[in-house]
Amino acid sequence: MSVPFSGLAKGLAVTLRTMTKKTVTEQYPDVQPDLPPRTRGVIGLFEENCTVCMLCARECPDWCIYIDSHKETVPAAAPGGRERSRNVLDRFAIDFSLCMYCGICIEVCPFDALFWSPEFEYAETDIRELTHERDKLREWMWTVPAPPALDPHAEEPKEIAAARKSADKLAAARAAEQAEQSAEQNPDQEGGQ
Repeated sequence: MSVPFSGLAKGLAVTLRTMTKKTVTEQYPDVQPDLPPRTRGVIGLFEENCTVCMLCARECPDWCIYIDSHKETVPAAAPGGRERSRNVLDRFAIDFSLCMYCGICIEVCPFDALFWSPEFEYAETDIRELTHERDKLREWMWTVPAPPALDPHAEEPKEIAAARKSADKLAAARAAEQAEQSAEQNPDQEGGQ
């Protein structure tokens, strides 16, 4: 047998308990949230590093990256050399209404032209305006945080260790060579005294 109004009493008890606690609501437009360091907001484009290799557009599972380019002929650097051709970026756009923020485009870019920006305030009233061109993507590049510092207790990368080892060998060889040359230039003076 149930007691009448027991549900109402339980509900009021919960209300009274929560009324006395401090609120945790952040007043968003006035107070910006503290975002985690690896927040996936939008994708920023560092246009100078883009070689129009099209890897990002080819690997995108949503096909939301649009790239247009043309070829330009670069004159020979030295006399007798041959002219080269290079791709020049005309258009780089990302349709954020299609993007699923997987980050594949950023991972496959071999020239570090794409980065995650923590910027998240890019809502539009019309879905057709969510295709952002390279000018807007460049603006977001300046909001990209600096990479985190390396762990001081981590192992040194193999490439740096190999380079350091060969530099140490070269320095040791030069030091030995200089010691040999100074020994030849300054003969031992023990016998003269």
